[in-house]
Amino acid sequence: MTTELTEREKSILRYVIHQFILTANPVGSRYISKKYNIGYSPATIRNIMSDLEDIGYLGHPHTSAGRIPTDRGYRFYVDSLMEPPALKSAEKKYIKKSLDAISIETDELLKITSTILSDITKHLACVTYPNFDKAILENLQLVSISGNRVLVVLTIRSGMVKTITLEFNSTINNKHLQSIQHLLNERLSGLKFSEIRKSFRERIRDYKSDYKPIIRVFLDSVNEIFTDLKVSEKAIITGAKNIIKHPEFEDQEHFQSIIELIEDKDVIIHIMDDHLKLHRDDVTIKIGSENKDEKLNDFSMVIKEYKMGQITGSVGIVGPKRMEYSKTVAAVIYVAELLSKAIQKNN
Repeated sequence: MTTELTEREKSILRYVIHQFILTANPVGSRYISKKYNIGYSPATIRNIMSDLEDIGYLGHPHTSAGRIPTDRGYRFYVDSLMEPPALKSAEKKYIKKSLDAISIETDELLKITSTILSDITKHLACVTYPNFDKAILENLQLVSISGNRVLVVLTIRSGMVKTITLEFNSTINNKHLQSIQHLLNERLSGLKFSEIRKSFRERIRDYKSDYKPIIRVFLDSVNEIFTDLKVSEKAIITGAKNIIKHPEFEDQEHFQSIIELIEDKDVIIHIMDDHLKLHRDDVTIKIGSENKDEKLNDFSMVIKEYKMGQITGSVGIVGPKRMEYSKTVAAVIYVAELLSKAIQKNN
């Protein structure tokens, strides 16, 4: 439930949050009165801050006379008080120049994108690989890497490549391998991975008996070959060195929490995957306890999708709740847009 605030309450809440973002220290009424020269006495400001605390927008640490924003206060700020998202022209130029200079494979492009986003925001940056379930197979190659091992190279329509190694019980005839490659391309090219998994057996039911050992392995492995990446392989996370410089992480407990989050990146990946299922083109901002996992209670996340042909991935930021939301949102949106264009250019 959103409480309607007066203009005075909105003004004081905005100043408290701005000041807390700058300093990471609880904000007192006397400081607001002196710094912002808003024409209210410290006593008046203190009363307004007390009212904001009563409705759950500010908190009051026991060891301080000042206030700090609550998750609810940040949410109201982001929804109603925040400046329109904007980056400085120099920052936009840096991002654009960095991505325009890249004419390399998609994998490297995503890694560089994550690094750029972390450098701009000074938080953890995460870029997830696209969901392969909706990927459309462009081409399939079978490459013999030993007598009984074959590398399957799947090129999808957006230009991205997935590989997997299959092992056979006997030596594979190269001539048969090339024939199978031709057969599979003929029957499967242009289909989504999800369609291939469901209809594979039906599509190759009339294969020659000479190919039986190879086809048998494909039948047994179809769900593994034409599937999404494992969760642990789905994202690139960078910026640990940036985020630990924030004052929050001078405290041992908070420092430990960010290290655990970096080590257990599945938590971040699941939230970013949920964004793609539920929000698509929108920007998602998750603040503290709004995140499903309690490991993220001290953090905020900003997430946006990027497009790779017919499939999508996401770019996002994880940082302290005391993040500069306007700049962070602008950076995530701008990077997602430029990444989509860079992928299109390179493919």
